[in-house]
Amino acid sequence: QVQLVESGGGLVQVGGSLRLSCAASGRTFSTYPMCWFRQAPGKDREFVAAISSGGRSTYDVDSVKGRFTISRDNAKNMVYLQMNSLNAEDTAVYYCAARPTPYGSTSRDSQEYDYWGRGTQVTVSS
Repeated sequence: QVQLVESGGGLVQVGGSLRLSCAASGRTFSTYPMCWFRQAPGKDREFVAAISSGGRSTYDVDSVKGRFTISRDNAKNMVYLQMNSLNAEDTAVYYCAARPTPYGSTSRDSQEYDYWGRGTQVTVSS
């Protein structure tokens, strides 16, 4: 069982930066692929970025275009999402999720992730 708690969201102006954190509990965290999804009002949840247990990262190129960086610190049971050059379209609730496949590959499909946090709100104002 893995429990996830996101933090770091807030209100930021266009062009600003935020760093989201996801604190994970559970002894097997370090072996699980992790990801960030987001959901804007009235829209479906969408993939943002994922990272394997070994640190290989994957991004939704169209939406983040090199502005976001996902990372993890297995010693601290943490996953991060550094977000730069934020724009209004980045406004959403951001969710951290874990895929319970030890040393497995990442996925862009939200149904592949069994453990989810409650989310953290990011609001970008113009």
